[in-house]
Amino acid sequence: MAQVLEFKLPDLGEGLTEAEIVRWLVNVGDVVAIDQPVVEVETAKAMVEVPCPYGGVVTARFGEEGTELPVGAPLLTVAVGATSAADGSAPGTTSGPSGASSAAGAPRVADSAGEGSGNVLVGYGTGAPAARRRRVRRETPAPAASAASAASAASAAPVAPVASAAGPATAQAPAPVNAAPVSHAPVAPVPSDGPVPVISPLVRKLAREKGLDLRQLRGSGPDGLILRADVERAVATPAAATPAAATPVAGATATATPAPARAVPAGAGERVPLRGVRGAVADKLSRSRHEIPDATCWVDADATELMAARAAMNAAGGPKISVLALLARICTAALARHPELNSTVDMANREIVRLPEVHLGFAAQTDRGLVVPVVRDAHSRTAESLSAEFARLTEAARAGTLTPAELTGGTFTLNNYGVFGVDGSTPIINHPEAAMLGVGRIVPKPWVHEGELAVRQVVQLSLTFDHRVCDGGTAGGFLRYVADCVEHPAVLLRTL
Repeated sequence: MAQVLEFKLPDLGEGLTEAEIVRWLVNVGDVVAIDQPVVEVETAKAMVEVPCPYGGVVTARFGEEGTELPVGAPLLTVAVGATSAADGSAPGTTSGPSGASSAAGAPRVADSAGEGSGNVLVGYGTGAPAARRRRVRRETPAPAASAASAASAASAAPVAPVASAAGPATAQAPAPVNAAPVSHAPVAPVPSDGPVPVISPLVRKLAREKGLDLRQLRGSGPDGLILRADVERAVATPAAATPAAATPVAGATATATPAPARAVPAGAGERVPLRGVRGAVADKLSRSRHEIPDATCWVDADATELMAARAAMNAAGGPKISVLALLARICTAALARHPELNSTVDMANREIVRLPEVHLGFAAQTDRGLVVPVVRDAHSRTAESLSAEFARLTEAARAGTLTPAELTGGTFTLNNYGVFGVDGSTPIINHPEAAMLGVGRIVPKPWVHEGELAVRQVVQLSLTFDHRVCDGGTAGGFLRYVADCVEHPAVLLRTL
């Protein structure tokens, strides 16, 4: 007897609460093995493949490619434990001695309803969902026999295209194709006692900061789950703080009152959703501006000798050294002299946490938006090692294959905006770091050199810093040391 198991979008960790379906790797009716990747999703951090912890026959998929789903929303259903074509085996399978179905050339599938790897996404979470995410579904339970027979019909039927998602990405997931029909009851109001169904603690914290009562909101996620978008909508339109309706689903027994539409001015332009990498950048920059009292200082420096030193290094043979690697090496030396800028602020305990290692982030522009890969232990790397790591991470960023570990944990950021042909900028600090060094383009300019006017290679350096961790004297000392090393690279010999 086959049992249909539902695989939900797992807890992605790193504060991520949703993901966009980029590409399905399996179709309805396919036989999948335990831990086989079934869908490719794009989060705010990276593009990753999600493995299914169950083995069996895919009976339904939820969401089209391009649909954004919240954590905990159904991804697909799998018929596990099928033993024959009559009770759920995929075409061309045979039943082995243990009762598990197998196909010629197909990988192993689960042989019992309870079998599964427990894995969901390596490096992202655990096999079991957190207890606070477990909610009783407000649905009419179907007998086990009915579910099994429906699964059998689904696995024997030809593959059908995935149903379109009804409503916005944050709405309840669409009904699957070729799956057992499920009756939906309207989402009940949040009771006056007991926990409020919220997708993540970050949403609860946001509501607390904005002074919103979550019990006055009705979520647009599955089973009335309150999403971040629901809280932001309530903040933007106070009138919408009254219970809003979830997106109607086919088969619902009642229709909830839709949320009041916001007035759109005549001739309004194109609306572009803030999601994925773009949404994550917007959230982080907004938080940085809201929480960090930053200040910026800048200085022009003569980079002629630095460029000459780089040319000499590359002429000596071996891997090429990039200008960014030399600037990174200068940054790590400056941070060793001014550790206040390699820190973070813990306002809950009213402490400045000075960090022993330098994990250097650098801004990289990609087709998906701005990302900040992190070079681990940059303080212990040579210029040659830094060049190789910058090149590797930049290529991975452009390909969209950076892992969450490669995009988090930075302690200081280097922003080379000179590649865009600009001289200066006042960068926004990459929260929760304490400072960012900006580097403009290196171009020939008139410069007084050894008492005479000459054409030199000049660069503008800017430092934006958290004024809570240090005063202007420390920030100025850091920036002046960086400029001195740019003008006279031999200064670095003191710290090598």
